[in-house]
Amino acid sequence: MNLKEQIDVNNIPQHIAIIMDGNGRWAKKKGFLRTIGHENGVKSVRTTISECAAMGIKYLTLYAFSTENWNRPRFEVQKLMEILIKSLKKELPTFTKNNIKLNAIGDLTLLPKKVQETLQEVIDSTKDNTHMTLTLALSYGSRAELINAVKEISFKVKNNLISEADIDESVINNHLYTNDLPDVDLLVRTSGEQRISNFLLWQIAYAELYFTEVLWPDFTEEELYKAILTYQNRERRFGKTSEQIK
Repeated sequence: MNLKEQIDVNNIPQHIAIIMDGNGRWAKKKGFLRTIGHENGVKSVRTTISECAAMGIKYLTLYAFSTENWNRPRFEVQKLMEILIKSLKKELPTFTKNNIKLNAIGDLTLLPKKVQETLQEVIDSTKDNTHMTLTLALSYGSRAELINAVKEISFKVKNNLISEADIDESVINNHLYTNDLPDVDLLVRTSGEQRISNFLLWQIAYAELYFTEVLWPDFTEEELYKAILTYQNRERRFGKTSEQIK
């Protein structure tokens, strides 16, 4: 029995988030420029999106570019933006065919104008698709997201739009970039690093974490299956005891 056949189709995570790490190291190991690693990483993005959609996963969130990534060499940042534009244009027919809705979170105003325009075109073209929501985290940082939410809520309290007593988890959720997404069930990080890197800190409160040594350009369908099987073999208690869950 292959890995895919071992997966329990009745226990598929609703929301998978992935920190796609290791493009640069993949390229360096092969004697290439880091940008070649980013180009090859696009293949893994395409594979992962297609397989998640085929398996019935409703939400997939990919950490594509962090707020800290702006500090990388200018040439690399420029190349990443070029790859993003090219990929969005190329994948639009696939999104349409597979009924995939594109979403984006982060401080999108920092993205180059051409990227913003292309991104918005694809978002508008896929807004009515319902099979799966693909979210790209671009110019994203979870701390910045939380700061922004605190500012918005504070403004509303100050102007008597909501009361301090009304502030609960749902109010905070409604002021996050991810206000229309469910909490993350499974967080995957490639490349062997075992840290969260300022990604969806609020949303992964009860997520299962899966770390793999595989570099992102080498992340295949089989690697995705391994992550899901690991998820399915864990007991998710959400603060309860094993006896209560059973």
